Amino acid sequence: MRVLVVDDERGLTRALQRGLGAEGFAVDVVHDGDSALEAATSVDYDAIVLDIMLPRRNGYDVLAALRDREVWTPVLMLSAKDGEHDVADGLDLGADDYLTKPFSFVVLVARLRALVRRPTGARPAVLTAGDVTLDPSTREVTRAGSPVDLTARETSLLEYLMRHADRAVGKVELRDHVWDAPGEDLNVVEVYVGYLRRKLGRDAVVTVRGTGYRMGG
Repeated sequence: MRVLVVDDERGLTRALQRGLGAEGFAVDVVHDGDSALEAATSVDYDAIVLDIMLPRRNGYDVLAALRDREVWTPVLMLSAKDGEHDVADGLDLGADDYLTKPFSFVVLVARLRALVRRPTGARPAVLTAGDVTLDPSTREVTRAGSPVDLTARETSLLEYLMRHADRAVGKVELRDHVWDAPGEDLNVVEVYVGYLRRKLGRDAVVTVRGTGYRMGG
């Protein structure tokens, strides 16, 4: 899942980029409100982690501008403030969740996964495609009831394919949502699809000629 992290604390953003990357997220980082608005309106992110106190344009203004432009990407707001009015202001502007600094990284990851599961309130708690299941909260994968051991990146690739099981997904889209670097060689997608097929069975992921991949039966 591709996530935008917006915070002017560069040490924090470096730590989040490393940590979220290890959890299978693809992470972009910006450090001011103007850059956040530009990024969030030009890239299709799965979630945004947005600090309130930012240079140029604060997080409240960024959030309000996004919602005014009908950008409904789930937003998890971060703040050093924990007053109930601060929380209420963020939620009233359209934030989906709120976390106070300092925070637990484990909790942040859990909150992000929860947001990605329900950006419109319609996504199922457990994803199913044929006899393959994936629980986004626990990252547990099964096929025909048997557990399958996947790496974090393999799981993220599978999750994206399963969330879009109604269509074929192109290599560029998969790369941009599953890997940290949009410039990554597209061959990496083929390699990881091969890993999934070896672990789940060759029919689990189907190649759609000229388009990309989709979940099989």
